[in-house]
Amino acid sequence: MNAATAPSKIALVTGAGTGIGRACALALLREGWGVVLAGRRAEPLQQTLAEAGERAANALAVPTDVGDPASVKALFAATRERFGRLDLLFNNAGAGTPAMPLEDLTYEQWKAVVDVNLTGAFLCTQEAFRLMKAQTPQGGRIVNNGSISAHAPRPFSAPYTATKHAISGLTKATSLDGRAFNIAVGQIDIGNAATDMTERMARGVPQANGSTMVEPRMDVQHVANALLHMASLPLEANVLTMTVMATQMPFVGRG
Repeated sequence: MNAATAPSKIALVTGAGTGIGRACALALLREGWGVVLAGRRAEPLQQTLAEAGERAANALAVPTDVGDPASVKALFAATRERFGRLDLLFNNAGAGTPAMPLEDLTYEQWKAVVDVNLTGAFLCTQEAFRLMKAQTPQGGRIVNNGSISAHAPRPFSAPYTATKHAISGLTKATSLDGRAFNIAVGQIDIGNAATDMTERMARGVPQANGSTMVEPRMDVQHVANALLHMASLPLEANVLTMTVMATQMPFVGRG
């Protein structure tokens, strides 16, 4: 693709400065999408742009706090001003807390995770609905990063697990509400993608039976490929839920 060619499809990726978000943003750029990169810190977003090379001409980096309504409104205003429309929103930004007993969690720790993982996804979805309903042609696609934790918890992970279970509800509710406006909403549940966030799994992490075990991981590019597949579908088709995981990770069954 010629980087100077105006992209015909526009995506917005939250948490685009690191890990899964960076891999997915770069994959979309390679496929010719215009991509808005959102994340809390400007420096990692600039690193994603640097890795994009000449394709960075079709990208826009917008430092954003997804838990803040004004910041999210500014993000979508910048998207509309630069590209005029939005075809794909990947709600990927996420945060957790250190593993600790439930009773030791502070309110501030709980609220910080809820603000990013749940409120952030809601606010971005709300703004995406407004833009996708108003644009011509009407509609678009929203994909939420639900995580394996949308189905099964790790020990000492109440805030993260609770918000990821809530994402499943948000996915279903907005999939229903988006029908009339050609907005397709789905969810990708990711298990042990090899990023900085999962480095600890290569050293060993606590298991439900009280043991500590090294967990297999998979190349993060498999996640990007899965998102590309979901994004490639016509709006008449939707992947409501997809699980992409390291085959041998302890998830299915009892471990």
